[in-house]
Amino acid sequence: MCAQKSSEHPSRLFEDEFSLPQPAASSPPSESTVTGIAATFDSFPDELKNEALHRFKYLDWIEAHLNGGWTEKNLKPLLDEAASILPPPAPNWRTLARWHERYNQHGKKLISLIPSHQAKGNAVSRMTSSEELLYEQAVHGYLVAKKPSISTAYGEYIDSVEMENISIVGNPIKAISYRAFYNRIKKLPRYEQMKSREGTYRADVEFRAIGCHQRPNRIMERVEIDHTPLDLILIDDESLVPIGRPNLTLLIDVYSHCIVGFNLSFFQPGYESVRNALLNCISPKDYTRTKYPMIEHDWPCYGKPETLVVDNGVEFWSSSLEQSCLELGINIQYNPVRKPWLKPMIERVFGTINRKLLDSLPGKTFSNIIKKGDYDPQENALIRFSTFLEIFHHWIIDVYHYEPDSRMRYIPAISWQHGSKIAPPATIVGNDLAMLEIILSISLKCMHKRTGVERYKLRYDSDELAFYRMRYPDNGKRYVMVKLNPRDISYVYIFITEINKYIRVPCIDQDGYTKGLSLQEHLITLHLHKTNIGSKINTTSLAKARTYLKERVEKELIEVSKTTKAKKYKGGKNIAKYFNVGSQSINDLIKDPIVDEEESSTPIESAAPKPPLEDDWDSFTSGLEPY
Repeated sequence: MCAQKSSEHPSRLFEDEFSLPQPAASSPPSESTVTGIAATFDSFPDELKNEALHRFKYLDWIEAHLNGGWTEKNLKPLLDEAASILPPPAPNWRTLARWHERYNQHGKKLISLIPSHQAKGNAVSRMTSSEELLYEQAVHGYLVAKKPSISTAYGEYIDSVEMENISIVGNPIKAISYRAFYNRIKKLPRYEQMKSREGTYRADVEFRAIGCHQRPNRIMERVEIDHTPLDLILIDDESLVPIGRPNLTLLIDVYSHCIVGFNLSFFQPGYESVRNALLNCISPKDYTRTKYPMIEHDWPCYGKPETLVVDNGVEFWSSSLEQSCLELGINIQYNPVRKPWLKPMIERVFGTINRKLLDSLPGKTFSNIIKKGDYDPQENALIRFSTFLEIFHHWIIDVYHYEPDSRMRYIPAISWQHGSKIAPPATIVGNDLAMLEIILSISLKCMHKRTGVERYKLRYDSDELAFYRMRYPDNGKRYVMVKLNPRDISYVYIFITEINKYIRVPCIDQDGYTKGLSLQEHLITLHLHKTNIGSKINTTSLAKARTYLKERVEKELIEVSKTTKAKKYKGGKNIAKYFNVGSQSINDLIKDPIVDEEESSTPIESAAPKPPLEDDWDSFTSGLEPY
């Protein structure tokens, strides 16, 4: 979602700060001709983002506990309680009311909580007194897993005061009494004490009630997301080679029980899987009517989740995911370890998919070797990837959404229709929908220097970027926010502080190496280049390595598909990763070559020696972490 442009936006203050002499041939672009993308939350410095998050926590907590208006009478008691739970400093009630008013005026966008005095420069914090510093150190020594007694912590505090006084001439530090120390420790929040000394799980069990699952009041109020490998082996559309079990990332609306988005791919679950599933969830699903005309019903389930319930997988702790969700106004709720009752819906749907959809399909796998018997799922894999995608869409839209649950309590599609009439979900349309992919792209902090921006051995630069680079003071370098679309790395979006917008910057690639290239393909190519070629890395040598990989894979798959050994081929899943086979971009393993040799005066084969053949395709993809 784009931040609204204000006539007093701090970006205008850069006009004076950056008013360096300009080259005669260059002139600054007028405001009417700037075609960049508006600022996002993660475009601002960390200290401003942290302050905005601090404000959001107080607003969110107060709003959840407030009965009545935002008045002094109502706010003061709640602020006293919030101060004991939330990080300091707590605002006074007038300040909090101003934050609330500004937050609502800007459509509850997180960016509206960025301090408006940001252009004044960084304020210097007041130094903590020596007495307070020594006391705080003693408290930290008490709040550790070793669980020292209060008397032990006080003894260490007295020792630290004595040691500090050795170097002080006159006015020595006066230690507080044991009784004062004891009283201060006892005033610390009990939950925080137990969390620090005995662990989060023990504190949660002790202080937080374990109740039943609370039903939401509207659609998209609570959406659960998780991954699972499907118990099914699929084959490639063209080569008919088995490409293994796909990983399913699914989102389900708890109110209606409707599936609101998914992603199917052969990647390890990571941010890319979550990103694609969220894009599918938020965007309208009009494509189903034209792409799958045999499906009887529409798929009306789309919109912005209010709360996204996730587990503790590393992909859900990604800073890119957290910042993207905050930017979109989506609250992330992390499901605590050993508390599965807080996310029950998604596990139930996974079981339904395996039991009602996959059971009768050829190529089904079994986790239990006894159930498997003599059945060979790879030998019986007959369903192409694109065919399964159609089957999966058909099952979701026409079967699952219109089938009542076992107790005849609800029908998902009817529940969605009822909920959308009462309180339709927030949607992202128009310019905000166009910006959605940028917000959900990978966020990177990169050095902008004389050669542009470099990442993953690729360089991005343009005349427009160079123009703003000319205005940098000092050494002409600066860290900038870069947004990278992992499905197409031929360009990036770079945030320019002076205009408070993103600009699109292409990759410097004369060989066409990055055209239509995903980040996964590039990482595999880099791995091959590093282990087998070893020459200087540039786009020309990478293009040669990429061409070699494609030609080798295509030749191997064509040969295997002509024999009966195709069903026993085990490298298909890793090759599917390389070719980005998935529900967001359906690709075949056999593709057209990148370089047309009839148009090239120097064939790739003669330009660089081929690396030695590997026995297994796994060697190309080994060691690559999901992103």
